[in-house]
Amino acid sequence: MTDAGGSVVKSLGDGLVCQFGEADLAFRVACEMQLAAAKVEPAGGRKLSIKVVFTWGPVLTEAGDVFGDTVNVCARLVGLANADQVLTTQETVDALSANIRHRCRHLFPATVRGRVGEVDVYDVLWRADPDVTEAFGQPDLAAARREWILKLTYGGETVVVEPRGSVKVGRDKSNDVVVNSTKASRVHARIFERGGHFVVADQSSNGTYVAIDGNTRELTLRREETVLGERGYIGLGAPAGGNGDHVLRYRLESRKP
Repeated sequence: MTDAGGSVVKSLGDGLVCQFGEADLAFRVACEMQLAAAKVEPAGGRKLSIKVVFTWGPVLTEAGDVFGDTVNVCARLVGLANADQVLTTQETVDALSANIRHRCRHLFPATVRGRVGEVDVYDVLWRADPDVTEAFGQPDLAAARREWILKLTYGGETVVVEPRGSVKVGRDKSNDVVVNSTKASRVHARIFERGGHFVVADQSSNGTYVAIDGNTRELTLRREETVLGERGYIGLGAPAGGNGDHVLRYRLESRKP
């Protein structure tokens, strides 16, 4: 990575922290890292998967270490990223050149400890994917889908997720939907709208289970995400089919009367 113009600051656990002078350079290196990992042949039946995050902003350096809000935000993104994914922030996207900015899509806002307000998280499309490119080239279709809202029901109460909205679900009282179950993690999952669809993203220890009405098989998410069907159940930490205090009901409804 130093050959690409970056300077290695320090190693962090199983990861590596690097510092770059330009947002575009960090973008290119992040994408190249994922492309290189994708080309590695599986060994012993296991595929190499990495997660990459980068942020843009000022940092403090001292004795080979880095500090500051930019570093804290980056550490938070590491906890949100899935394998084979590159994440960044709104501030970083704003600092990118216009010709690559379109390769970043908004996911959801996230909280960062010690920071006032939320951070808008973006997914970087690090490889050419004709299906993704075509889907994001249909603004009229996406606009039509945004005529829908998602209703989450738990314990007799209903929370509405609006287009471009996002809610957190879990056991901790800071969540938008508090699930009083020992099966649920403190911050278990995030549910948000993206490209006209409503998506659930697992952030838990025990997984998130999605049972879509009409389907015979539940989906099991472990640090993964999926698009929700028209209606069904979401189980936090255990299958949703058996109901229980860990299960939410969801349904899509049209804004139009």
